[in-house]
Amino acid sequence: MDQEADPEFIQKQTLVDTVTTADKDENGCLDGAGYFWSSLNKECIKIYESAITLYPQNNQNNEDETKNAYIVFSENGGNEVEVFLPNQVKSIILIRSAEGQPWQFDEWQLVPWKGFILKKEDKILFSGDGSIGPKVTGSDKIED
Repeated sequence: MDQEADPEFIQKQTLVDTVTTADKDENGCLDGAGYFWSSLNKECIKIYESAITLYPQNNQNNEDETKNAYIVFSENGGNEVEVFLPNQVKSIILIRSAEGQPWQFDEWQLVPWKGFILKKEDKILFSGDGSIGPKVTGSDKIED
């Protein structure tokens, strides 16, 4: 029997096509699978696995600070970094003038200190130890 004429095959193929295209953003990244478009590196990345995690610093009850921020460095050097903030559609690209200096854009600043500190208008919003992915304790329990 011809697969293309088989109604069951057509139904399964339609389901697969719907699932794989429904979650894609305008750049072809699968949002539902945790992929985001990196404007800096011009590719889809899974920030939860390939980015440095920054954890909320203060006010755990604030909706924007109950989620993590993520940073990804440019593949061609460390003078540019892309910041993915919670509840924001677009990322922010910060630039530094020299090694050891903070990365900056408008009111945002990423400071290399005991990992990284992300500040907005001199207020620390997020910080992290510089590790990629979620924290794992000695008991192998993933911390939030």
